[in-house]
Amino acid sequence: MVKRKLWSREELILAFNLYLKIPFGKIHHTAKEVIELSDLMKDRNPNAVSMRLSNFASVDPYHQKRGVVGLKGGIKQVQPIWDEFNNNKEELIFESERILAEIQQTSIEKKYEKVLKGTDILEGKTKLREVKTRVNQDVFRQIVLANYNNKCAFTGFNNPDFLIASHIIPWSKDKENRLNPQNGLLLNNLHDKAFENGYLAINKNFQIVICSDFRKSDDKFIQNYFASFHKKEIRRPERFLPNIQFLEKHIEEIFLG
Repeated sequence: MVKRKLWSREELILAFNLYLKIPFGKIHHTAKEVIELSDLMKDRNPNAVSMRLSNFASVDPYHQKRGVVGLKGGIKQVQPIWDEFNNNKEELIFESERILAEIQQTSIEKKYEKVLKGTDILEGKTKLREVKTRVNQDVFRQIVLANYNNKCAFTGFNNPDFLIASHIIPWSKDKENRLNPQNGLLLNNLHDKAFENGYLAINKNFQIVICSDFRKSDDKFIQNYFASFHKKEIRRPERFLPNIQFLEKHIEEIFLG
């Protein structure tokens, strides 16, 4: 009987990277993304990759609450990676992208050339910090896009050129939750700007709340694109629900009321 080779830390991190970026309904062995990662890893077939993704689903609190059991056989292996993510998202996300770039036979700098434009003039720790920040911001966007199935949480609009991975608590206000998927919303450009400036909010029941000035306005544009959304529920994400404490903080500190 051939003994199965244990997954290395790097392999587990690669699987977790994909778990964050892929909608839950696509973690099966026939999904294009699963097959692509399997091809890159070489020693792991699509079934094995899919099973690891299911292991991560087993330790995901969102799926646990839903009663999704997943495959528990590999929980002991994946739990440390999940815990590491919760404790230090910035480092683990960047490490996962570095490993992924390496097996793709490229580098972070080449893979994220557009995102990193201008960092070539920086040096040392300043450059590393800026590179890490920009890469992680891009990965955060990928995670939020997957979480909302590439559709605006308000309108369902699905053209990525018009979609923003919004932060509930602004990037500059909370370093610990900059990369927390529960601090992310996928919004179109217009409603992202309105959310950022407090013209609208989301309450603890995941209903859109429009500021009173907009609700009272006779302007047809405001009525159509803002007031008409008042008290409508957002489109629920795949797994990372907006954190209720973050939503309430946004209402308290940013929403115009």
